Amino acid sequence: MNYYVDEEGLPTLELALDSMTAEELRKLAALTGQKVPSRKGDMAAFIVQYLAGERLHAVWEGLDDLQRAAVAEAVHSPSSQFNAGLFRAKYGRDPDWGSASESGYGRKPSSLRFFLYKGGVIPADLKAQLLKFVPAPRQATIAALDRLPPVYKRPFERWDEKQRTREKGTEDVPLAVHETERAAQRELLSVLRLADAGKVAVSDKTRRASASTIDAITTILGRGDYYPRMPAKNKWYDENAGPIRAFAWPLLIHAGGLAQLAGTRLQLTRAGRKALSEPAAGTIRTLWTKWMDTTILDELARVECVKGQTGKGKRGLTAVSARREAIAGSLAECPPGGWIATEEFFRYMQATGNDFAVTRDAWALYICDQQYGSLGYEGGARILNERYLLSLLLEYAATLGMIDVALIPPAGARRDFRGLWGTDELSFFSRYDGLMYFRLTPLGAYCLDVESDYQPAPVEVRPVLRVLPNLEIAATGSDLEQSDRLALNAYATPISDFVWRLEAGKLLAAVELGRQVEEIRVFLVARSCAALPDTATRLLDDVAERTTKIHDRGLARLIECADPALAALIANDTRTRKHCMRAGERHLVVAGSSEAAFRRALRDAGYLLAVEDKRPARNRSSNPQPAVE
Repeated sequence: MNYYVDEEGLPTLELALDSMTAEELRKLAALTGQKVPSRKGDMAAFIVQYLAGERLHAVWEGLDDLQRAAVAEAVHSPSSQFNAGLFRAKYGRDPDWGSASESGYGRKPSSLRFFLYKGGVIPADLKAQLLKFVPAPRQATIAALDRLPPVYKRPFERWDEKQRTREKGTEDVPLAVHETERAAQRELLSVLRLADAGKVAVSDKTRRASASTIDAITTILGRGDYYPRMPAKNKWYDENAGPIRAFAWPLLIHAGGLAQLAGTRLQLTRAGRKALSEPAAGTIRTLWTKWMDTTILDELARVECVKGQTGKGKRGLTAVSARREAIAGSLAECPPGGWIATEEFFRYMQATGNDFAVTRDAWALYICDQQYGSLGYEGGARILNERYLLSLLLEYAATLGMIDVALIPPAGARRDFRGLWGTDELSFFSRYDGLMYFRLTPLGAYCLDVESDYQPAPVEVRPVLRVLPNLEIAATGSDLEQSDRLALNAYATPISDFVWRLEAGKLLAAVELGRQVEEIRVFLVARSCAALPDTATRLLDDVAERTTKIHDRGLARLIECADPALAALIANDTRTRKHCMRAGERHLVVAGSSEAAFRRALRDAGYLLAVEDKRPARNRSSNPQPAVE
């Protein structure tokens, strides 16, 4: 009688042995070096007796290090089952299960088979004995770099027409580093102001921003989006990654409750308006928390070469919240400040058992053709999971300033998908393929609850600038980095390649785009390694003070009355005066939040707020105009 592994596992060693064939039992019993009985039942009883008492410890001691690790992983697993994927990710290779014959058939088992049976399960009674002496397996670790390599070694494979051979190797590609923590806090305020001005148009069905909105958001990003647009080589081979941060911001403020849909545009909610005057770090933490549960978008949808996501394949997709939580959990375990390769992070998730699956049915997702290009073939599911991970990290975690990123162009960055049918014309599998390294920022640690308080990372101190009493800023050497130039260009007016000038107008424009005067003050002190001249200090103090004198209190409605006397009457009536104020002789202003109350009070006073007649003049009747327009 055969017994199969169910959710409760194998209760006894005897049942596990009984589920094996006579041939399998004979090979396993032969490992004892003793005479093996001929009958199946006797062989099973023989093995049970062989593993009884102190000999079980001796057999375990006879395993090699990797085999003992395999037993430890299963023994200390709640499921009592060996996880091959986890083990391979954690230890780098599989344990020795035995060797096959020269013909490839009739594998001879190793002693590891005394412990792990059908499906790699340890019988419950055997596990109870092993727990007495088998130590817990070592914890998985993640490798982090203190410093990035100067270039990324990108693998390549190309056809040599002259030699008629395929050439393989690596080529050096510069890494573009994006420090996101401060930029994200500025960009959040800028996007909120853009929405407050009614300039964030989105689809009422997909909630995705329009092309014009994405262009507008791109212009307010500190260094633009990650990848600039390039002319396509041809209609089949387009290397443009398209928008990433500019795409994410409208979705983030919408999902986070800072904006709501009004027709085809986003308008700020009360929480969004409040966020304009609060520290951005706390708001970003809320946005990340809200994004964990939102269904406004499945990040996999942005991997556009994967078809079937809206058809039958949609039913097999797993819950997005579970995927995000798995990634966030492993992200919280990363050492802050250390650069981590994305492949290493994916390996770590598998090694800790905190991995995820994008779909329960990869066969329903495909490239080009469902029959030949199905992602159910070997390796397809892994590619899906890894691209989902890259999408969440680059488009959302990095946009929110939780991780700094090091990128190369996505075209040719990864070759793991080249064996899939239908990918010959793809320059990349996803626009996120160029994400090679990331590091957790202090803001990221705060958002992930690793730290209970947020302390911004200190600005790097480097003597590369000199601030002069005439408000000019001069570069003092060749060590001025591109990021330094971008900061100076944002706050000061360029005079030459190495000289800038501080001006109130330029500073006010920078503050309007979400920057802070204190930020430029700290930057200049850190880059000059000296106190600022009194003239510069006074200018910065004056601009900082001016930015707090006038406040935006939201949208209002302008009401026109038929004559000054009526305007005065309504402005002073006890029922309406608390909801409006005079604005000239015949006009009143009503705050948007008070409009409904103003209309009710106006009716109580015997008047009605008329709706403007927008018909052409020739179609209007000759009825007299109402008293209040």
